[in-house]
Amino acid sequence: QVQLVESGGGLVQPGGSLRLSCAASGFTFSRYAMSWYRQAPGKERELVATITSAGGTTTYVNSGKGRFIISRDNAKNMVYLQMNSLKPEDTAVYYCKLRLLTEDYWGKGTLVTVSS
Repeated sequence: QVQLVESGGGLVQPGGSLRLSCAASGFTFSRYAMSWYRQAPGKERELVATITSAGGTTTYVNSGKGRFIISRDNAKNMVYLQMNSLKPEDTAVYYCKLRLLTEDYWGKGTLVTVSS
């Protein structure tokens, strides 16, 4: 079955960096686009970035543009989110997401806290 397992979250000071990882299994990873979402306390879950199946195209929503980089390694079934110049408002649980046909699959998330 599909499994998505995020890791790499933690406490970081404003201006710092973190690299999140998502390990995928249970499907042919190289055939599907992958996304990162986040959910801040008291807010709706929102899209952060998406990468196409071969990694040739990436898209970012406004909050991450210029600071976040999504990438993938199809040989390792991994997708990453490099987050730079982190701000307190980036504090959230970050989730990896797969859209497989008409169904969405989510990991359990990894908590990122940006605070001094």
